[in-house]
Amino acid sequence: MRPILGCIADDFTGATDLASQLVSAGMRTLQTIGIPQAPLEAGVDAVVVALKSRTIPAREAIEQSIQALDWLREQGCEQFYFKYCSTFDSTPAGNIGPVTEALMEALGTDFTVACPALPANRRSVFNGYLFANGVPLNESGMQDHPLTPMTDANLVRVLNAQTTRNVGLIDYATLRQGDAAVTARIDALKADGIGIAICDAIDNDDLFMLARACRDLPLVTAGSGLALGLPANVAERLDHTQDAARLEPIAGREAVLSGSCSRATLAQIEYARQRMPSVHLDAQALDDDYQGVVDAALEYAEGNLDAGPVLIYASASPEEVRRAQQRLGVQQAGELVERAMAEIAAELVGRLGVRRLLVAGGETSGAVVTALDVQGLRIGESIDPGVPWTTTLGTEEPLALALKSGNFGAPDFMTKAWKLMP
Repeated sequence: MRPILGCIADDFTGATDLASQLVSAGMRTLQTIGIPQAPLEAGVDAVVVALKSRTIPAREAIEQSIQALDWLREQGCEQFYFKYCSTFDSTPAGNIGPVTEALMEALGTDFTVACPALPANRRSVFNGYLFANGVPLNESGMQDHPLTPMTDANLVRVLNAQTTRNVGLIDYATLRQGDAAVTARIDALKADGIGIAICDAIDNDDLFMLARACRDLPLVTAGSGLALGLPANVAERLDHTQDAARLEPIAGREAVLSGSCSRATLAQIEYARQRMPSVHLDAQALDDDYQGVVDAALEYAEGNLDAGPVLIYASASPEEVRRAQQRLGVQQAGELVERAMAEIAAELVGRLGVRRLLVAGGETSGAVVTALDVQGLRIGESIDPGVPWTTTLGTEEPLALALKSGNFGAPDFMTKAWKLMP
């Protein structure tokens, strides 16, 4: 059996989020870390290729995304999905617009949708404006993102700045009129020369309706929310929905690594610090004495792992991040943290016997899975919406791994996760 849906995600946690949604809707899903060099194993309905392309130069993001598309087409996928964050993370130069346009050209299609809404995590789009946690995106904390600050909530305007395609809107008033109105709106937009349509959505019913309207589109682009409705388009071909999320249990020591500076993650760290041993990595201290800071963190972990999960975090407030970036530069500060987290993860697993690992932040997750040589993930049940437990493929021993987008998860995420393992 060949996969039906082929997905390209622009970061590792986003890929896991998407895979989780597909599994919850009954699709057996495999996530790869990067573009595989071999054919896909049999027995999956969807495959998600996880790239680390959100913040790299647009030219490189396009090249990687097209390579992923080529591999997915070779596996027999019939429809394709470009996944980005539900907060539409990008810069004025991209990479959402340039990658979308390149994928459209490669697939020979002149129309697609852009739908970042994820109501389960309080991400909604209304009249083309993106809201996060009930406020416009540029008031949600995303305006302080260290790499992709989002200062405009108007997605039509944001995307128009990134692409040569004309950008239109499928608005909420159209959705209220039902499936036929949505289909008619798509036809009208195409007739008017619109290449990409931002889609309003405030609840899951809207996402299911949009998914039905997208049934015959070669390409869709979205956060993970639209994935809830796509499996229903091929329901007659899915006969194993009850087994889609089954994982084999994995025992071993437990740790949390966090590099995200989002508001949600900072709240989770504050909650977890009161309940588990923790140690903070400071970017400026890493610059002064990198190996000493890393060794001290590992020594602390070694002395506390037997008591339960240990939290190692480089997450910091917006003010602290700005100070570090002013001293070290934006790129240097981020690279120091990623390098330290990667080295710590490799030592935790290779020397200290950690087999169950929770990682917060897209950049941190990318660094960690690369350091551990993870080639793929089997997707299990969710801890919170968009964040499942997974088991690794390609590692010397299987690991239980949860990769969390910085903005996702309830305040108690880092403590309750261990109770929800398979």
